[in-house]
Amino acid sequence: MPMTAPSHLALFDLDHTLLPFDSDYQWAEFLARTGRAGDPALARQRNDDLMRRYNEGTLSAEEAADFMLGLLRLGEPAELAVWHQDYMREVILPGLLPAARALVTDHQARGGLCAVVTATNAFVTAPIALALGIDHLIATVPQRDADGRYTGRIEGTPSFKAGKVLRVRDWLQAQGLQMEDFAESWFYSDSMNDLPLLEAVTHPVATNPSPALRELAQGRGWRILDLFADMQDTKS
Repeated sequence: MPMTAPSHLALFDLDHTLLPFDSDYQWAEFLARTGRAGDPALARQRNDDLMRRYNEGTLSAEEAADFMLGLLRLGEPAELAVWHQDYMREVILPGLLPAARALVTDHQARGGLCAVVTATNAFVTAPIALALGIDHLIATVPQRDADGRYTGRIEGTPSFKAGKVLRVRDWLQAQGLQMEDFAESWFYSDSMNDLPLLEAVTHPVATNPSPALRELAQGRGWRILDLFADMQDTKS
């Protein structure tokens, strides 16, 4: 029996979009707080600096990987998996709010092909996407060595800025699809870093947007969605 073709494409950034915080930042904070990232003060200082530069749009994928993917070298894969289970329970699951779940469910109920498209690495984000009920994840891929340990480097094209467009197109192509096959496509994001993908869809949605993205969206007449309007702003 043939599968029903998706009615539309729905892409979601993760951090500050479907989550009210940054999962990469919180992972580093979790490791520092639990004494797994060396000197907690130094780890927090580096984490804060990276977040500031990301919000400013001055952070490269390589610079982010040097610290964030370097954290995956702190333990064996099995040990990291146990740490991540604790992280999901303590940090992520309380942050999966009904408004985000409802947004995803609405697109799925209308037959949309849904994917999380995030710059944060796949180790951190794969369990989060599954917890949101989203089967498809396009994330920065952390490289592994022959023994399965993380190297601290990026595998392939990082899912960051224009790289998100390339990665989405590659993902669709692997399914025999392309973005132009969809009469309607959505991308939800909070960040100016995601401008290339926002401009590539038919329905860009500035979601919990940064001040710069809010201003741009207002100027272009894009939809603005304050998904967590009842929460205090958590952006750095």
